[in-house]
Amino acid sequence: MVFSCLVDADFRDTEAFYDQLDGRQNERYWPKLAELLPDLRVRFDAHMARFTAHTDLNVLRTEVLTRIRAKAILRPGLFTLTVPTGGGKTLASLGFALDHAARYGHRRIIYAIPYTSIIDQTAATFRDLFGDIVLEHHSAIDTEKPGQQARDKARLAMEDWAAPMVVTTNVQLFESLFAARPSRCRKLHNIAGSVIVLDEAQSLPRSLLMPTLRMIDTLAAKYDCSIVLCTATQPAFDSRQLKKGGLPLEGRELAPDPVMLASRLRRARIVQGGAMEDAALIDALRDTPQGMVIVNSRKHALELFQALQAEGLDGAVHLTTRQYPAHRRRILSAVRQRLKDGTTCRLIATSLIEAGVDVDFPKGWRAETGLDSIVQSAGRVNREGNRPLQDSTLTVFGAPGQPVPSSLKPLILAMRSTAQRFEDLLSPEAIRDWFEQVYWTHGPKRMGQSMVDAFVFGRTGTNFPYRSTAEEYCMIDSIMVPVIIAIEPDAVAEIAHLGFEQRHSGPIARALQPYTVQVPQKARALLIENGHASFHAPHLRGDQFCVLETKRLYHQDSGLRWEDAEYLGDGIL
Repeated sequence: MVFSCLVDADFRDTEAFYDQLDGRQNERYWPKLAELLPDLRVRFDAHMARFTAHTDLNVLRTEVLTRIRAKAILRPGLFTLTVPTGGGKTLASLGFALDHAARYGHRRIIYAIPYTSIIDQTAATFRDLFGDIVLEHHSAIDTEKPGQQARDKARLAMEDWAAPMVVTTNVQLFESLFAARPSRCRKLHNIAGSVIVLDEAQSLPRSLLMPTLRMIDTLAAKYDCSIVLCTATQPAFDSRQLKKGGLPLEGRELAPDPVMLASRLRRARIVQGGAMEDAALIDALRDTPQGMVIVNSRKHALELFQALQAEGLDGAVHLTTRQYPAHRRRILSAVRQRLKDGTTCRLIATSLIEAGVDVDFPKGWRAETGLDSIVQSAGRVNREGNRPLQDSTLTVFGAPGQPVPSSLKPLILAMRSTAQRFEDLLSPEAIRDWFEQVYWTHGPKRMGQSMVDAFVFGRTGTNFPYRSTAEEYCMIDSIMVPVIIAIEPDAVAEIAHLGFEQRHSGPIARALQPYTVQVPQKARALLIENGHASFHAPHLRGDQFCVLETKRLYHQDSGLRWEDAEYLGDGIL
């Protein structure tokens, strides 16, 4: 935190110097949250008043919101918020954060989300409510590179999170908290004194769980943060379950009676489908005018979608992180409209649709995975509760011939074990059983305990391994890098700005985030090597902005196809 104050002051002095030298106006002022809260709460109340209680579900959502906001008077610290999918937990947690900050003087609200695929949706919702005070910041395009000169640092203008409301990713939040690089650490002192909502808290990576929980505990105990672990499937983070390394969460649940809520919000059933080849999935969809299939890899999703197209079934839709976020938003909007109109819609998707995506299918199929993901998938079936429970099914299936990532294998085994003991996999008891199995199987050593143990006071003082811990604390195993898809006018216009030296990289990078696809590092290198992509304005921006040159590699139905880039020539596609 001290280091953060130092480097932020250094960055600001450097920026101020060059702003004055170049005659630029410093635009870093943000209003204080305390000044805004009266208006923000009025806006929030007006927004929620539009959801009048016409249905039993809306009655329950209103009750949940009221009960949760009433607990904003509780002393700051750690909280859990356990509300099943469709119960309105995102807006309820926001209402709590506004009321809690107003009572205890928190400086900002930080909303952290596990997936870049849904951050733009959440940020857009908050901006619609509160306007330009919402800062969206994630790692789709890194706006700072190590080793650059002071003037470049000023031009890049790395965000310092001084905004009153920040929407970010778990990767950006926690990797910054464990970082040893000035540009990443710059924001840390502005995290102090915040209300932090960790949406989909069950998604915190198990291999890093021990240091992550210690960081959460430290922010609450030492830095005046209130942290809400928000999820439909509350993981066993409590010290009663995890013992060493667990959090003191007893008596800190915000939702009214999570077991009761799970029962009242039950809208779908999970059934076991056994092994299902792609042909069997297509047959199932043939009999289902509106249905979704969620699989574990982009490769499998593309193969299944292409097979569905080859069969000539109507309403085939593909949703994948091969598509850039702005494109995915339009696809999801079209899907929702089809579902609302009752027209044919057969969706093939990866796991990106599981969390935070508001769709309502009559039926669904999910490739075997961890129970937490299966429960999230079930939340996309009969989401609004307008169909009979008996007919609203999520079928869990094995996918023969499709490789299972090693990280998923223990989660699948634990899911199968839980399924043998619990008939209802959506019950809180079954979910807790699954989490306890997973954490017991991993054990503290395999959940990053060594990182915690390395920070000790010895007889000769301290030797804290900040740099090695920063290298070891990596939330994403595979290295993914951005490729910008500049085929829409707004993206093309921003690319043109890269050649103007006076334009800061930070605003351009943020504007291009909705047009960015994350690809494996080797795949991007292959695209560049074969002339299908290139870095724009490298003399000003270095290797920051990689743009797709061969536009036909991006397909409107399935996104960017980068495989075998060295073989792609004229007439091939």
